[in-house]
Amino acid sequence: MTVGSLVRAASAVGAVVDVRLPWNGEQLDRLLDEAHASLVDRVVVLLRRHGWDVAVEVSFAIWGERGSIDVLAYHAATRTLLVVEVKTVVPDSQATIHGLDRKARLAPQIALERGWESGSVARLLVVGSSATSRHRVTRLDATYSAAFPARPAAVRAWLRRPVGAMSGLLFVAYAPGRSGTSAAAARQRVRRSVAARPRVEKRATDPDGSV
Repeated sequence: MTVGSLVRAASAVGAVVDVRLPWNGEQLDRLLDEAHASLVDRVVVLLRRHGWDVAVEVSFAIWGERGSIDVLAYHAATRTLLVVEVKTVVPDSQATIHGLDRKARLAPQIALERGWESGSVARLLVVGSSATSRHRVTRLDATYSAAFPARPAAVRAWLRRPVGAMSGLLFVAYAPGRSGTSAAAARQRVRRSVAARPRVEKRATDPDGSV
């Protein structure tokens, strides 16, 4: 059965096909963690530059709801709270939007533990900038436009002067020399062994080209 057939069969019963391809054991996890950390660091630098107080990897456990917020930021002058979800690649859209909604709903209570009294709560999805991620967002433009109507230019302007609630999407470039899978990983290739290559024998041909 082809993957396409499997997806269509699953869609017919309201299911979603989740295909996973393990690669080099824990190496992929380390690379993705490194890429995620790089993006978080760039977001923190951006927010602090515009006068935000920032906390990272903020864990919570409220009435049975558990999780962590990648970046929680507070703009004291406007009493604005910002919940930031950081992704190295465009993820499962439905799960991401639901998860960010849940964190934004719980954010005021989480922020109070830090003495941050919020007047409004904003949401921001940050995705590592790549052609693939941009293509996926474009392909689901209606969904992402509804969930995150503010796009890069509007998001950056809002971060400088946060007025009211905002829900936006921002592509952030990786630090020089880094990417979603790192340059080191990109240099790896899957090579077919010499023994697996078919042997081509040269044979004489007749004048008409037949063997």
